[in-house]
Amino acid sequence: MTGDIRGHPLGATLLPGGRCRFLVYAPAARSVEVRLLSPPERIVPLERDGSGYHNGIAEGVTAGALYLYRLDGTIERPDPASRRQPRGVHGPTMVVDFGSFPRTDRGWLGIPLSSYILYELHIGTYTTEGTFDAVIPRLDSLAELGITAVELMPVSQFPGERNWGYDGVFPFAVQESYGGPEGMARLIDACHRRGLAVVLDVVYNHLGPEGNYLRDFGPYFSDRYRTPWGSAVNFDGPCSDEVRRYFRENALYWIRDLRVDALRLDAIHGIMDFSASPFLAELAEAVRRFRSEENRFAYLIPESDLNDARVVDEPERGGFGLDAQWSDDFHHALHTLLTGERDGYYSDFGEIEQLARAFTDGFVYSGQYSAYRMRRHGNRSSHLPAGKFVVFAQNHDQVGNRMRGERLSRLVSFESLKLAAGAVLLSPFLPLLFMGEEYGEEAPFLYFVHHGDEGLVEAVRKGRKEEFAAFGWEGGVPDPQDEETFRISRPDPSLRETGRHAALLGLHRELIRLRKASPALAVPEGPLAGKTEAVPFERDRALLVLRDNAGARASVLFHFGDSPAELRLPLPGKRWRKAMDSSDARWGGPGGMASGTFDPSGGSGLPVNPRSFILLLEDEEESP
Repeated sequence: MTGDIRGHPLGATLLPGGRCRFLVYAPAARSVEVRLLSPPERIVPLERDGSGYHNGIAEGVTAGALYLYRLDGTIERPDPASRRQPRGVHGPTMVVDFGSFPRTDRGWLGIPLSSYILYELHIGTYTTEGTFDAVIPRLDSLAELGITAVELMPVSQFPGERNWGYDGVFPFAVQESYGGPEGMARLIDACHRRGLAVVLDVVYNHLGPEGNYLRDFGPYFSDRYRTPWGSAVNFDGPCSDEVRRYFRENALYWIRDLRVDALRLDAIHGIMDFSASPFLAELAEAVRRFRSEENRFAYLIPESDLNDARVVDEPERGGFGLDAQWSDDFHHALHTLLTGERDGYYSDFGEIEQLARAFTDGFVYSGQYSAYRMRRHGNRSSHLPAGKFVVFAQNHDQVGNRMRGERLSRLVSFESLKLAAGAVLLSPFLPLLFMGEEYGEEAPFLYFVHHGDEGLVEAVRKGRKEEFAAFGWEGGVPDPQDEETFRISRPDPSLRETGRHAALLGLHRELIRLRKASPALAVPEGPLAGKTEAVPFERDRALLVLRDNAGARASVLFHFGDSPAELRLPLPGKRWRKAMDSSDARWGGPGGMASGTFDPSGGSGLPVNPRSFILLLEDEEESP
């Protein structure tokens, strides 16, 4: 007898004495056998229980053994909970021994979420080699910049060798061309040795189209809903309890076995779940339980376009209890002011007052009418702490989902790049930079795939063209399947040492230093309301942000106008010290106009250059 299977992990688990337990949820199959390919090749039948699980123990199995599941004696498929696919998405699964991975981070407990300064990167393009190991030599420069958390775009096994990662079809397996699970473990260990947390992007709203064999095993998908990416995962229909277990166990696998510190949950608005006890709330509870039992920091950070505060609100207030969420509203409000673009979803933005609302309330749309959506959008968020929001001027979506993949460095002036950096890094929220943003990388970040099915490739090409229709962009769409599209998406880190790139890098470094050193610039505790004030100067295209954190005060004047201005600022106190002016020559600017100190009670205004920001810190002796 194999005993109760509820306490055993899905997939292949090595046991003492050269044995291995196999556990798979496959209610669609009457029988499941393990076909072991490693010598001696053999068939091991599994025992089926009343819930649709198939379970059994095989003798003489060691790490590196290859196997397939044989369903009803006919078709053979890789393990849905595969930890490694050495021959790609259509090949056999490999047994992995995570306990054998060399580790030096056994004492690592993580860092508080409030100290996260995130750096998003794509393993395949971040280096020429496109591997986990190739990233390790770059970590020292990230730590020196002041980054505290490295965020990886999805690494679950996908078809071919080129993909953003959102076409993954084996949620537990680490992409082989990146270095597999051992390579990922080495990178995570190297990050932890440098005090860097690791965030992993995971996709629970869909699976990719090529190599997706879950339907052969059971009702992992729902026919009642559709997502923009295909069939929705079955989170609320018949047999959904076991589907939930599969994804819940996946999240804990990344955190427990590979020691990831946080998960970014992709597009949770694509998780169709109308149950009374939502999957996301259950997942949040499971991670909180892990955090308590293991005494380790571990977080869930979803992406959502719902503007629904319940996503990150506390369970006691009827929320799901997730830890923080990406703020598209902050990005859109900032992007439109920087670029003047008003097409597509940017049509809802473009006013200084909207960026002011993003600073003070979190959401810009918290129940107001959205012309783009042609309905009211969002709910109130000002009661949430600032640490519940991740903000950015660029990320993989907002760059890569442009037809030409242009970064801000190709869309705005050098002075505007510094202005964007100030808005993100001087905000009260958790800041995120996209790889290369810190020095003004100029290479595009395009959408790319490496599918083996030509029909699927054509469907991807067609879908990309349709996606850009609302923006009115002209010209041809780069071919996602062409290797050149992938190749030109690699950043060039040598730029960071030259000219204005070096000045921009220095500005980012100083902004992060000030953020860490100044109490007024730390992520404040408690509700957003009252912690940050924002005064829009719509006519002058400027915004004053006043931050008050535990008695320490800072103010930032952001100027999006194209002409110099002198603005009278409604600031408390009498003595404010200029801590940074983005237009100073030190940062490659034309030279700042403001003096080193500012007295708002004197009646004069603060002079500011076009497309710049000035950070003022209140002198301590003037603090109440």
